[in-house]
Amino acid sequence: MADAAVEFLLENLQQLLLYHAHLISDAKNQVEKLEKDLRLFKAFLKDSTKKRRKDNSLRELVGQIRDVVYEAEDVIDAFVTQAAESKSKNYFLRAFQTPVKLLSIAKDVEAVGGKVREIYGDKSRIDFASLTVGDGGPEETEDFFSQQAPIVRQENVVGFEDEAEKIIGYLSEETQQLDVISIIGMPGLGKTTLAGKIFRDPAIQYEFPTRIWVYISQEFTKKDVFLSILREFTRIGDDMYRKTDQELAQLVAAHLERGKFLIVMDDVWTAEDWNKLQIALPKSNKMGKVLITSRHEEVARYANRDRLPHKLRFLTQDESWLLLKLEVFGKPNCPPDLEVFGKLIVEQCRGLPLAIVVIGGILVKKFSASDEMSAKRNAWRKVSENVSTYLNEEDPEKRMEKIIALSYDKLPYHLRACFLYFGIFPEDFEIPVWKLIRMWIAEGFIQHKVGISLEDTAEGYLDDLINRNLVRVDKIKPDGKVKTCRVHDMLREFCKTEAGNQRENFLQEMKKASDGGFEPPVSNVQKYRRLCIHSNVLNFISSKPYGPRVRSFACFSKEEITLPTDSVSAIPAAFKLLRVLEVKPIKFTKIPSDIYQLVHLRYITLSFNLAILPSHFSKLWNLQTLIVDTTFRTLEIKADIWKMIQLRHLKTNASATLPKTGKSSKEGEKLQTLGTISPQSCTEEVFDRARNLKKLGIRGRLALLLEGKSGSFDSLGKLGSLEKLKLLNDVFPSPPSDGQLRGLPQPYKFPPKLKSLTLSDTFLEWSHMSILGLLDNLEVLKLKDKSFMGKCWEAIDGGFRRLEVLHIGRTNLVVWVASGHHFPRLRRLELRNCEELKEIPIGLADIPSLQLLDLYRSKYAAASAKKINEARQKKQEEQTSNVSIFKLSIFPPDE
Repeated sequence: MADAAVEFLLENLQQLLLYHAHLISDAKNQVEKLEKDLRLFKAFLKDSTKKRRKDNSLRELVGQIRDVVYEAEDVIDAFVTQAAESKSKNYFLRAFQTPVKLLSIAKDVEAVGGKVREIYGDKSRIDFASLTVGDGGPEETEDFFSQQAPIVRQENVVGFEDEAEKIIGYLSEETQQLDVISIIGMPGLGKTTLAGKIFRDPAIQYEFPTRIWVYISQEFTKKDVFLSILREFTRIGDDMYRKTDQELAQLVAAHLERGKFLIVMDDVWTAEDWNKLQIALPKSNKMGKVLITSRHEEVARYANRDRLPHKLRFLTQDESWLLLKLEVFGKPNCPPDLEVFGKLIVEQCRGLPLAIVVIGGILVKKFSASDEMSAKRNAWRKVSENVSTYLNEEDPEKRMEKIIALSYDKLPYHLRACFLYFGIFPEDFEIPVWKLIRMWIAEGFIQHKVGISLEDTAEGYLDDLINRNLVRVDKIKPDGKVKTCRVHDMLREFCKTEAGNQRENFLQEMKKASDGGFEPPVSNVQKYRRLCIHSNVLNFISSKPYGPRVRSFACFSKEEITLPTDSVSAIPAAFKLLRVLEVKPIKFTKIPSDIYQLVHLRYITLSFNLAILPSHFSKLWNLQTLIVDTTFRTLEIKADIWKMIQLRHLKTNASATLPKTGKSSKEGEKLQTLGTISPQSCTEEVFDRARNLKKLGIRGRLALLLEGKSGSFDSLGKLGSLEKLKLLNDVFPSPPSDGQLRGLPQPYKFPPKLKSLTLSDTFLEWSHMSILGLLDNLEVLKLKDKSFMGKCWEAIDGGFRRLEVLHIGRTNLVVWVASGHHFPRLRRLELRNCEELKEIPIGLADIPSLQLLDLYRSKYAAASAKKINEARQKKQEEQTSNVSIFKLSIFPPDE
């Protein structure tokens, strides 16, 4: 992770020299010189990305760069902390001997810089001009042929019947030109196995007299691919090898111009690769079919824009269990004594065929047929307790690691740290994307791009990892963006192994060891840079860890942990250079004063039993994201957030009262998220400062705000960038119905770019929906519990021109009168606990864009929902218009 380390330290030094030069005045010259060396490192690392995989001495130099940059970063940050907080002096002297160390580390960096300059000066040492992926010169083919084409699995193929049937259906379709079908999926999912099954299918063999299988791989040459196709038609002599790529492509096209053919191109890596190959494929031959397997969705979409790629599914639990039995016993039977452990084993493989095949091979190799049943049972039990360890450590061929490493090594350098970071989350954890992106930004993984926010760039990074099938989408937001995601456990294990102390020293998980201690030992914590722990958290904290180099500490325990009074300072005392502190499950009974010494914090999630956020929080000048979870309904923020110049996101579950604004017009301009704040804090002064807000949440007695008695709703209209607004009516201790709103402000008073609006407990009458219908840019409307009440809602013409998502929560609505033209762009309709609603207007079936109708505990409306579903299916069959794919979901399902 040398690349990410250099990038972050450069950014850090620029911030220091710009805003806090007084803290490094004694060492400013060294810091400026260090910055020049880092720029050299950055250029070298970018230039050498490809070559260093094959050159041990280069790889060693990259390791030296990483270590010296880590050390420089630690020493500078320790120096800054010491200058800001004299209390920290003894702690850092123990670890770094600053400031003396700052002088020597600058010399260390200079020495490594000298080695890099030598390489740049010696053109015979490394040819930087040839570092980009070429077009199949001899230096590349040598490496390509060391990669053997995978053996296409023919035995024990389980669970692909439905998938094969679907693809064979595509291959049998008549099209107007050459047709390309793609199978995509994560490493080890069985894309090649499925393609092989289809390739060997008797119906396909009969249908396509010419069938050709070509293995593409990461580094191929056009010449070799074209020659392997031509081998099916003619003898390949020396004259063929002497032909140019262009000539060979023309020969291939000539042979394929007529007649039926099927070409399987296995393992295509990039859209550029497909571009190089398709020149040999005659588009005019409508009887030709090409079947591509790829890990990358981008390849599939590029190869055929008219046909969605076929995304290969995971095996079910039953299919996984059958595959393991076939691998171990050669038949679909298993001794009853082993069944319970066998099912536990396949459960941990999470439907990934390669993992099941590898673990099956280990079970066969480790335990022979002659073993006593009790010995076998014991052995299977041990494997079932830690499948990932056996997959990683007991397989001599390291198959899981190798196949994932192919994808990892192909990642651009800016995505590698982002991918390895998934190891910080527990297994099978539903990862909130909002949180992930803010943590990436705080870690310094996201590169600045002119005119694009860090958040948008980070979303692009995540989309790239999803398209490469390294990350799975879990939930989608109404606007189509990813809300939560997951990584397969095998990918997570790879991240942990690659990121661990033995390789990158990037990330370490602490786990309880069998002897009651921790693995790795707590004494090793002082070597690590990022730590995560998800169980036995109190034991770890009470063991007094000391991590002077630890930059991130994350805990995603399923249990809530209340810190005892004597341990409340343990985390800030142990890790003084923290940048990221994500400890929501850990409840603080009071805020430890040491936390204000963590001046490098950029991201913090805290849970506490307090109604005040102390003023000292404003000492954390680097803070970008502050998330506070409290047991109280209100939170008084005494910290001067307007002086926290880097603050971008402030989130709390309480109704927060903000401090008074300062005089500077620059204060608060970086704030993008503010929520949830009290109506009293919705003043013109606050929104003047936080004028670039994109998300705002307001919680409290909303009538005071809307009637102008407290705060000013009119000032929201000045928020020209605001896209998302939540209005949560909270009149506690009065009953919610006492907070009924008499009406809503006129449409022009709402923020002009508002795309998403959420209301809760507002008890509005349905007649006020007409106001919301006139919000020009509104795409998402969430009417949560009791936001609108009344027996009848009659939609009126001319509103909701852009509305795509409508969510209606708990309400007493009985009759809803509407037609399709009232919601012309609606994509999703979600009804939650609408238990009195008799029916959904059947006219909504006429909306061309409607894709989802989701009912939860809305039993009377279910019959009308089914009618809408029938009408949609009929339209799809007729294909009289451009009708979207439609899905109906009803819970609880019919008895």
